[in-house]
Amino acid sequence: MTTQFAGKTALVAGGAGFIGSHLCARLLRDRMRVICLDNLSSGAAENIQDLRQGPALEFIQHDVTETLPRNLHADLVINLACPASPPLYQLDPVHTMMTNVVGTNHLLELAAKCGARFLQASTSEVYGDPVVHPQTESYHGNVNPTGPRACYDEGKRAAETLCFDYLRQGKVDTRVARIFNTYGPLMRPTDGRVISNMVSQALRNRPITVYGDGTQTRSFCYVDDLLDGLLALLRHPERVPHPVNLGNPFETNMLDLADAVIQLTGAASAIVRMPLPKDDPRRRRPDISLARELLGWKPKVPLTTGLRRTIDWMSGSSWIKPRPRRSAPRRPFAAAELAAD
Repeated sequence: MTTQFAGKTALVAGGAGFIGSHLCARLLRDRMRVICLDNLSSGAAENIQDLRQGPALEFIQHDVTETLPRNLHADLVINLACPASPPLYQLDPVHTMMTNVVGTNHLLELAAKCGARFLQASTSEVYGDPVVHPQTESYHGNVNPTGPRACYDEGKRAAETLCFDYLRQGKVDTRVARIFNTYGPLMRPTDGRVISNMVSQALRNRPITVYGDGTQTRSFCYVDDLLDGLLALLRHPERVPHPVNLGNPFETNMLDLADAVIQLTGAASAIVRMPLPKDDPRRRRPDISLARELLGWKPKVPLTTGLRRTIDWMSGSSWIKPRPRRSAPRRPFAAAELAAD
């Protein structure tokens, strides 16, 4: 990024969110000017507080469903605007859908006006509860269009449609990343995602919630690895007329994840079962063959390493007041069980 985009301007919609704030920091390190656009519905001003001390970042509090401020200009437009956890995006499902459709269209219009390259943060949720495993970009998914998750799942699918329509019409050079579960520092412990839930519960020595029988799986990618993938896709020199999966292909079930969190925190937490939410996917694992071939990208951070970093950050977060830990883990576990691909 340093040689390709240094001195240029990137607009990051959703830039005060978990992934967005990390991305803003990375772009600033690559000597870019950054416009961070966020309505702060799920992002947090403190995520970018330090970044705002310098002149290279401008923060604009704005909702992308509304007409964008006049006189905006950017060389890169990156759309991360939308809550990503089910409890947050289901709070106002109509707004979630409009963020993905109307908001994405507003940002694409801006990119078209500026001649900017456009990066859309899509999601593995476009695959729904998949019947193809692992999921390749050619799989069209198994999504319930009328269920409680549809505002996000179908919203992201519609946003992809817009991106590729703009690309086919020659209006915008668009790139679409299908992001699988991502974790790391700056996750809000209260955001409802599984790693933030489990870690915050363990740090308080509270029972760890596992939904269903705990055999459902996810593939977790550390945020630094994801950023490498996003930036590789953004700087790819040629047209990319298809989505690209970005995620860690190592697959783990929820019971094993809960056990790992308990061991790494030294918590005395028990595991409690809750009913599985409607339309919750049973399996999730990316096929990243395309990302390897096209971008030369694969994740590097093992899950145990990423979990330790996330636990360390949450332990010092103002969101959490940890309770005393046990003196030692209940049993050792092999790091290889949770290794990166």
